[in-house]
Amino acid sequence: MNYLSEKRGLYRSRRGLLFGVCRGIAERLDISVFWTRVATVVVFVFTGFWPVGAVYLLLALLLKKEPIAAVKACRTGESSAARRCRRAEGSLDERLRRMQSAMNSDMQYWDARLREHR
Repeated sequence: MNYLSEKRGLYRSRRGLLFGVCRGIAERLDISVFWTRVATVVVFVFTGFWPVGAVYLLLALLLKKEPIAAVKACRTGESSAARRCRRAEGSLDERLRRMQSAMNSDMQYWDARLREHR
């Protein structure tokens, strides 16, 4: 099961543009983030700040941030977040290998220098 499709409460998204309210609502209702933002802006323009702007700011203040689900997404392996996580993991593994080889060559260099001075 995709971590985004699980039943969960309403949260502000950590990947949102402005406080993450629209993305959080879109993910909760399983609708397009783009159209959620368009509807919010259109209603904001036609009604003014009071109803939409005030509710948006109130939600930004009251809603909790989305729980970090990257670890869970990596375990399930079914989402785009899991693919990004595996890609990052491969990148980190390669970096670690390069750092270890550099460290080993430095250690060999210093070991050889220390043996010379004994």
